[in-house]
Amino acid sequence: MPKVRHVSPPSFPMTYRLPDDYPNVTEIHMSVHTGTHLDSPFHFINDGPGMDALPLERMYGPGVVWHLPDVEAYKVVEPEDLMACTPELQPGDILLLDTGWWDKCGGTPEYEKFPCLSQASAEWLVEMRCKLVGIDNGTPEMAKDMRPEGWKWPVHHTLFSRGVLVGEFVRNMKALAGQRVEVLFLALNLAGADGAPARVISRPIN
Repeated sequence: MPKVRHVSPPSFPMTYRLPDDYPNVTEIHMSVHTGTHLDSPFHFINDGPGMDALPLERMYGPGVVWHLPDVEAYKVVEPEDLMACTPELQPGDILLLDTGWWDKCGGTPEYEKFPCLSQASAEWLVEMRCKLVGIDNGTPEMAKDMRPEGWKWPVHHTLFSRGVLVGEFVRNMKALAGQRVEVLFLALNLAGADGAPARVISRPIN
């Protein structure tokens, strides 16, 4: 299960186990930013809403799946890269963005050179009235070793300040690339949380 590198690895110890105990019971020990998950605005905005304050309609609806071909290490995805994708993003859509970087998850050296959205791309998504953007790596932000001094997580702040949610470590998008889809982010309703694990379900819109 992938995670961002500054949090503890997940573990799932069994506190009870058959046949000595009844029934089998497993505990979950992990950051809410582990595996496929949805960030709430509270992740970066102290007075922003937590997971339980997000309306359900923010987490589902029509959208598009875009694949960015031949993405190189540290690629900065600019608005022109997004505008070249099809089908067009419509107001209120969810965007699922497949950079191909999911295949490098799991602690590979290549993973830490992941691509990112530029602040201009975040602003473009706001202008297009995208309501949620999901990406296949652990953050839409610049990779850590490329961040300049004084860097302040501009993509998250731009999106969250305008009501756009962020999903991370979204996987298995290739089969739907280039299609309009229905998307559901089935995130746990954790009270006051800055994020939550999510199961993402999508299907083509015929």
